[in-house]
Amino acid sequence: MKIKVLVVDDSSFFRRRVSEIINADPEMEVIDTAKNGEEAITKAKSLRPDVITMDIEMPVLDGISAVKAIMKDTPTPILMFSSLTHQGAKSTIAALEAGAANFLPKKFEDIAKDKAEAVRLLQQNIKEISKRRSLLRTPRISPATAVRSATVAADNRINTATLPRKSADASRLHSANSVNVRHVAHVDNAAVEARTPVTAGRVRKRASGKKYSLMAIGASTGGPVALQNVLTPLRSDFPLPILLIQHMPATFTAAFAARLNTLCQIKVKEAEHGDRLQPGVAYLAPGGKQVLIESKAGGFTLKVMESPAGINYKPSVDISFGSAAQSYHDKVLAIVLTGMGADGRDGAKLLKQKGSTIWAQDAQSCVVYGMPQAIVNAGLADEQVNLQQIAERINIEVGCR
Repeated sequence: MKIKVLVVDDSSFFRRRVSEIINADPEMEVIDTAKNGEEAITKAKSLRPDVITMDIEMPVLDGISAVKAIMKDTPTPILMFSSLTHQGAKSTIAALEAGAANFLPKKFEDIAKDKAEAVRLLQQNIKEISKRRSLLRTPRISPATAVRSATVAADNRINTATLPRKSADASRLHSANSVNVRHVAHVDNAAVEARTPVTAGRVRKRASGKKYSLMAIGASTGGPVALQNVLTPLRSDFPLPILLIQHMPATFTAAFAARLNTLCQIKVKEAEHGDRLQPGVAYLAPGGKQVLIESKAGGFTLKVMESPAGINYKPSVDISFGSAAQSYHDKVLAIVLTGMGADGRDGAKLLKQKGSTIWAQDAQSCVVYGMPQAIVNAGLADEQVNLQQIAERINIEVGCR
């Protein structure tokens, strides 16, 4: 059965162009279009589409207001179209918090340089978020939980993680910049993959007894609201520095860090070159850059650098996790949250070899069970944890009760 899509935009040209791209895929079809948010709400109720594509700025009723109404009355995976500007970033984050499932740039040349790749990424995004429809429409799920389950952010260069890649980011960064990040081919795959991952279940009431010096979290599709769920319960005296690697465009990370900082008790900031890692502070990797950790005069600082050509994710979870393994060895609590692709798996292998702890978000609470699944399938997950239990589990594990 084809994926039924409702296209919403005040531009007739854009509605037509998006419809052509969707209908070009034999697995999807546009069942109708709407020119504003009010029409979108009405047609979402009557047509019950599998996916809705939605512009943010529209007359009569804007996209954010429409998302809120649709997620309350007829929960549906929604793909937003946004401008890559600071104001566009703030509006997009608001739309994601309202329940939108993902976003792509309004200009197709911003999705990807190659037209064919941009078309494929748009089609792939619709297919991925359509998988959440049955969960959203399960009667047992409250509207608030449905919103959290469907909310998503963007991948760097807008979900390039959907494309299969064979090369390793950590290895390329090492060879291109002489950065001390071990080539992933040197990881003892047999050793790490032989471990049986722990299945998700009730929150453990006892800590493992391990001592940590850093918490590192990687996320992609669905990450912004997942990160909000994880970080907001943490107290201001949280005993560890936190490194956040979220696939997101450069114009979005500053606004996202500022938003988290207003919601959290801990301090959240966009990472800057030379930042000294401090307990109770979360450092969000800036979009379009790579973040590594360096030892400086008895402490650790961040190295924020331009990403060499050919690296797929900017920022890359693999690169930051690999750097954390080199600096902190067995004293890292690493968590891989919802997202497309497998970024983080190779870096997690490096951390695992050093003796660090790896958690993966469970499939049920993921918007896209890609990155965590890669961790689980590689035998790297010490635990699989439901999103709503991660913060409590963290507090128990690090002794912050």
